[in-house]
Amino acid sequence: MDLREQAVEEIQTIPKKVASARRTIPYSEVTAQVQAVHLEPDSKLFAQMLDEISRHSDEEGCGMLSAVVIHKGDDYLPGPGFFTLGRKLRRETSDKLLFHSAELLARVHNAFAR
Repeated sequence: MDLREQAVEEIQTIPKKVASARRTIPYSEVTAQVQAVHLEPDSKLFAQMLDEISRHSDEEGCGMLSAVVIHKGDDYLPGPGFFTLGRKLRRETSDKLLFHSAELLARVHNAFAR
């Protein structure tokens, strides 16, 4: 397993724990917990990893797992990549707050808090 794969595995466990507690977590707190590679909260690599994790969780019927990873102190929403992926997955994303709430509460929290 290479370092990128190891980092994806590390990252994946963090939002799963957060979702099972029906909570959210800032990007910076996720990246601070990753040991395999150094990631900045706003890095393209981190965004790609979250995208990959969300695609996988959505394919498993659990919604976009990255819904629990949000901006701290700004708008408390995920970044633009989350909404781009939502559109690619044929979700209605024109109302960002409504889409995030539905994905977070109706899909992700319910799937992982079982």
